[in-house]
Amino acid sequence: MSRRKLTTTSYAILGLLDIRPWATYELAGQMRRSLHWFWPRAESNLYAEPKRLAEAGLAEASEEWNGDRKRTVYSITDRGRRELERWLGTAAASERFESEACIRVSLGNRGTKEDLLRAIQRIEDDAAATLANYVRYGREYARGEGLFPQRIHVNALIASLLIAQARASGQWARWAKAEIERWEGTAMPDVEWAVRTLNEAIGDERG
Repeated sequence: MSRRKLTTTSYAILGLLDIRPWATYELAGQMRRSLHWFWPRAESNLYAEPKRLAEAGLAEASEEWNGDRKRTVYSITDRGRRELERWLGTAAASERFESEACIRVSLGNRGTKEDLLRAIQRIEDDAAATLANYVRYGREYARGEGLFPQRIHVNALIASLLIAQARASGQWARWAKAEIERWEGTAMPDVEWAVRTLNEAIGDERG
């Protein structure tokens, strides 16, 4: 048994194996469809992690023929299901937000207006892609064509969250671009505008 500690990615892939057995390339497709939108780091471990899970006795690998080609198919074991259920019963780690575009925005006073606008456009484009993805799959479920209909309730939960976040990010990006277009540059602070903007954002949250 591998002594390597299981990571969140380990459990994410174990959860996919709990849905059904997958060949590695099938796992890749499912990751792009689902985990990519909120846990993209799983993709970098696509080939190594299923092997580690098998070494730990949480999954098993079998070889199948697909036409003239042999492929390895991974499936979850009973031990793997018990470990997945144990993990689901523990407290989740704090949510983390990761965005290179936001780093660029936070350092925007050292660049040009064009640099800042380009970073914000990246945020808007990503929001639009996320929204389009979940609207498309939501409509498939509404037509009764969604994959794994036994999971529609949990898929609807995560989709409604990511759709709301994407809409909020897109709305913010359009507002931010319109505001920046009125700026003369990025270096000189407009204190009055900043305070007014912060007060409007805080709104009812002020104590």
